[in-house]
Amino acid sequence: MTSREAGDTAWVLEPILEVPHVVAAVLLTRDGLVTGYTDALTQPSAERVAAITSTVQGACRTAAAAFADRERAEVRQVVIESDHGYVLIVPTDHGSCVAAYGDGEVRLDMLAHRVHSQVARLGEKAMAAAPRGADGGASA
Repeated sequence: MTSREAGDTAWVLEPILEVPHVVAAVLLTRDGLVTGYTDALTQPSAERVAAITSTVQGACRTAAAAFADRERAEVRQVVIESDHGYVLIVPTDHGSCVAAYGDGEVRLDMLAHRVHSQVARLGEKAMAAAPRGADGGASA
C-alpha cells in the first residue's frame, strides 16, 4: 500500500502501514480536512473518515473536560474498538491528526507505538520548518 497525499505526507503514513493488520490511515487537520490517506481508502471515504475523526476528537475533549470538571482538556489519543477492529486517533501539537485502522488481528500496542512515533516525527519536522525572525527567534 502507498499513501495518496496532498503534499508530502507519505513519510508519515507509510511506516504505520508496516504494522501487521493495519488496513488504512489518514492524516488530517484538526478541523477535518484530509492532507493524506492510504490506498485502501477512496478520496470520498478519506474525507468522511477525516470529518468523523474531527468530530470524535471534539466530543472526546468535551467529555474529558466534563469528567475532570474543567473548562477544557487536550486528548492524547482516542481508541475505538469495534467488532471489525480498532481505530486509533492521535492528535499532534500543531493542529493535525493521524487516524489509523487495524483489523481485529492488529496488535494495538504496536499500532499505538507506531502512530505516536510518527506523530512525534511530524512534530519535529514542523518545528524544524518553523519560520525564524531576523533575530533567530520564531517569527510573530
